Amino acid sequence: MSGAPVRAAECVVRDVTLEPFDVDRDAATLHAWLRDPASAFWQMTHLDADEVRAYARSVVDDAHQDAWLGRVDGVPTFYVETYDPARVLLTDVHQALPGDVGMHLLVAPPPAEPVHGLTSAVMAAVVRFLLVDRGAGRVVVEPDVRNERIAAKNAAAGFRVLRRVALPGKEALLSVCTLDAFLLSPLGRTS
Repeated sequence: MSGAPVRAAECVVRDVTLEPFDVDRDAATLHAWLRDPASAFWQMTHLDADEVRAYARSVVDDAHQDAWLGRVDGVPTFYVETYDPARVLLTDVHQALPGDVGMHLLVAPPPAEPVHGLTSAVMAAVVRFLLVDRGAGRVVVEPDVRNERIAAKNAAAGFRVLRRVALPGKEALLSVCTLDAFLLSPLGRTS
């Protein structure tokens, strides 16, 4: 995906792109992001570089999952995992519909001078990528119930909470977003 300018929450980003995650090239970057305390909800801050590389390899090699590196204006800025919720993670807690795509999003730790609205622009670009470019019927997420920031970001992107579910290591808010809901959402209208 090569994005047009993205406007979300008063942030103008020239170009947001997603490309397949290259384990050899990108694992060290992912490891650095996962070690940051801001990534605590990923439950991977304790992993060493080899463990992150093995984890990323397992995602890339799985036929029911994909990993993506996201760049903002050419700079690696976020990591996305997509998965088939009928076959990965949610098999016992979600009645997947044809076209459902599960999504995990990790934005790099903020720089010394954070860019206001960057996370909103990234979220808008990722949801648009999945619903428009990839043709998903719905995007499915399952954030930790304690992660209030991502709950607010999901709501701003048009996600609707279905219910709380128990998943390994967390109680989660199983949520879905359709293209119509995204386009009517604050992030969808500004992206």
